[in-house]
Amino acid sequence: MRTPPRVPPRTRDVRDALVGVGRAVRLVLLLALALLFLIPFYLLVRNGLSSEADITSPEWTFFPSELHWSNIRELFDDPNVPMAHALLNSSLIAVLTTVGTLLLASLAGYGLARIPYAYANVVFYWILGTLMVPAAVTFVPSFVLVSSLGWVSTLRGLVVPTLFSAVAAFIFRQYFLGFPRELEDAARVDGLGYWRTYWRVVVPNSRPVFAAVGTIVFIGAWNSFLWPLVIGQDREAWTVQVALSTFTTAQTVNLHELFVAAAVSIVPLLVVFLVLQRYIVAGVERSGIDD
Repeated sequence: MRTPPRVPPRTRDVRDALVGVGRAVRLVLLLALALLFLIPFYLLVRNGLSSEADITSPEWTFFPSELHWSNIRELFDDPNVPMAHALLNSSLIAVLTTVGTLLLASLAGYGLARIPYAYANVVFYWILGTLMVPAAVTFVPSFVLVSSLGWVSTLRGLVVPTLFSAVAAFIFRQYFLGFPRELEDAARVDGLGYWRTYWRVVVPNSRPVFAAVGTIVFIGAWNSFLWPLVIGQDREAWTVQVALSTFTTAQTVNLHELFVAAAVSIVPLLVVFLVLQRYIVAGVERSGIDD
C-alpha cells in the first residue's frame, strides 16, 4: 500500500495561511453584504421615529436627537387610513392564499408525478406554458369575471383568483418525482388509495417543501398590490400595501407615517421568514428543480 507523499512544512504553512486569508476575506465580504442589506431596515426605523423636519433636513444624522415613539400611535389613530384593519385583511388573505395554494398545487404536483395517465406530460407542459403568459394579459379578463360574479371588495375576489400557482405546482411535481416510492408501496399494501396515501404518507414526509413553497406564497400574497388595489375598492377591503399607497398622494406626502407603516408591515414577513428559513433551502434543494 502506497503511503501519501509528505507535504513539506513550509508548503503546509503557506497553504494554511492562504486558507486563513480566504476565510478572512469571505467574512469581510459577508459582513459588508449584511450591512448593505440592513440599510433599508435602518432607514425605516430611523425615519419612522423621526419628525417630518428631521426626515427632510439637509443635515443627516445617524439617529435624530429625539425619537418620536408617538408616531406609532399616530399611525393607528389616523382616521383616514384604517391601518389595523388593513393588517388584519392582509393577514387573512395571505393565510388563506397560502393554504389554498399549497393544497391545490401539491395535489396537482402529486397527480402529475405519481398518477399514470396518457396526457400527464401534455397537462404538465400546458401548466408550464401559463408561465409564459404575462400577467397583464389576464388581468382585465380576471377583473371582468370577478366583477360579473359580484366579488368586488370581497374576500372571495381577493383570494380565489390567486389560488393556483403554476410555479408551486412545478416545484411540487419535481419534488414528488424524487419521493421514495417504497413509502407509497407500503401504503398500497395497507390498502390506501391515492388520496389517503397523499394525505397520510406523502404530506407528513414533505414538510420542508411545503414550508418553502408556503413561505414564498405567503410573502407574495402579503406584498401583492395591483390586484388588491383594483378589487378592494372599499376601505374595509384595503390591504397593507393599498393602505401604504394612501400616504403618498398628489397633494401631500406623509413621510413619518409612511415609514412607520412600512416598518410595521414587514414585521409579519420577518417572523415568517425567521421561523421557516431553514425549510426554504431544504425544500428547494430537495425539490429537484435542477433535474
